[in-house]
Amino acid sequence: MTNPSVETVSTGADKAKLAVAGLLVVGAVVAFYALGKQDLWLRVLALLALLAGAVVVFFTAEQGKALIAFGRDAWRELRKVVWPTRKEAMQMTGYVFAFVVVMALFLWFTDKTLEWLLYDLILGWKR
Repeated sequence: MTNPSVETVSTGADKAKLAVAGLLVVGAVVAFYALGKQDLWLRVLALLALLAGAVVVFFTAEQGKALIAFGRDAWRELRKVVWPTRKEAMQMTGYVFAFVVVMALFLWFTDKTLEWLLYDLILGWKR
């Protein structure tokens, strides 16, 4: 199976849209702090309005459209997933907990064996 080559062509208009979106985000932060002497609701309104403008401009660019297409594809794939039943989920959770307990006991036993071997037998350090 061959992988098709994906080419992304970014036009000057798309670059300009991304630049405008970035400037709107920066402008939102600047406006929030520049309006420091105003009421909080006005500062938040200016921040949200400029951020909403940035989002709108971003989604009109090719990268924004690609993000929307990716989201649609991801949602379509998510609907194809066969989710486990409650019983299956509980069984798998039980298996995981049992495995964790067994591994904890194994690691504890290994640690104590190596501690006994090194400190008591080889080095002769009695505690």
